Amino acid sequence: MKDLTSEVAHLVDWLGGFGKDPEGGVTRLLYTNEWVEAQKALEKAMQEDGLTTRYDDIGNLFGRLEGSKYNEETILTGSHVDTVKNGGKLDGAFGILAGILALRHLQAKYGQPLRNLEVVSFAEEEGSRFPYAFWGSKNLVGIAKKEDVENIEDFDGVPFVDAMRKAGFNFRDESKPVRTDVKGFVEIHIEQGNVLENERKSIGVVHSIVGQRRFTIEVKGVANHAGTTPMGYRKDAVYAASQMIQGVIDKAIEYGDPLVATVGKIEVKPNIVNVVPGNALFTLDVRHTEKEILVKFTEELTTIINRISTASGVETTIDMWMDENPIPMDPQIVGAIEKQTKEKGLNYKMMHSGAGHDSQIIAPIVPTAMIFVPSRDGISHNPLEYTSPEELATGVQALMESLYVLAYQE
Repeated sequence: MKDLTSEVAHLVDWLGGFGKDPEGGVTRLLYTNEWVEAQKALEKAMQEDGLTTRYDDIGNLFGRLEGSKYNEETILTGSHVDTVKNGGKLDGAFGILAGILALRHLQAKYGQPLRNLEVVSFAEEEGSRFPYAFWGSKNLVGIAKKEDVENIEDFDGVPFVDAMRKAGFNFRDESKPVRTDVKGFVEIHIEQGNVLENERKSIGVVHSIVGQRRFTIEVKGVANHAGTTPMGYRKDAVYAASQMIQGVIDKAIEYGDPLVATVGKIEVKPNIVNVVPGNALFTLDVRHTEKEILVKFTEELTTIINRISTASGVETTIDMWMDENPIPMDPQIVGAIEKQTKEKGLNYKMMHSGAGHDSQIIAPIVPTAMIFVPSRDGISHNPLEYTSPEELATGVQALMESLYVLAYQE
């Protein structure tokens, strides 16, 4: 365990050097020079461990340990190499490094697996450079659409296609069939929350990923003079919006865990100190592990907003622009991970993921499960993102045990 702790600490610092940000974090955006350098470095590291490496058309990197008996079946692990701007060293990166370490130690201890074992460094998940997310995993399962990205640009006006081709990659050859050899995917990730830390658990065994609905709500009142418009005559958009926000959040608190509702953005017009606001816009992000409850809550929040809108004499539009279903993990793989963590005496918790991951893209097509390790103070997408090397090593151990069952046993 001591060797594993030092190994994972070294690798995290090493990979964090590719795209090291002057502000203290890591910026490694899709198809940038920093991204290319990181993928090439990971490719070399995989090769030094005796893995056979290859890139797919769009830049996902794979390192394979060949199976001895069922070499038409592959067990996959890994995560994404890209980061948010000035992010931490662990989000995505840890899943790749943990996969490399797991294959290294499994091969040293048990030799060749029965099934192929692969670690993947997905090209992109975050959507931080271009307005498109999960480019890596969506290409793996064949649901990425060329038309969704061929006309998009980054904030500097660089076209997606130009950046991809400059990095040495191109669109997936759609004349070739999508891979059917992948029989299981296990992604290990930092929690990006503080549940494990607060409950003093070393491992989270993820049984589902929440569904999400996102809304933009626009409230139109009448802008008017702040001094000459009596309170009873006002159609104050901010006052109406604030009541709506309180009503929705109060209802979310009433529902209780695991439902969460967040108002993350508010805009006011004309946004002047001495003018009654005529327009207010706010966003709403709602998440739950069960689709039925997500739908029910949406109906109730719509009722709340419309009732307040009518009472306030304002006009309100509700635009639901995201509707992602909850994604259950594969019960058999989840059960195998739980059994192994229990047998090895690891302190674990069955839990859901409140954040999105590559696993949610892969799970509807390939049997999938996730493992979480704690995040200090729940911080992520931030240079302060931290999980101790000892906790990371425990996660690698849990991943190794899971992959052993899936790839080494009949």
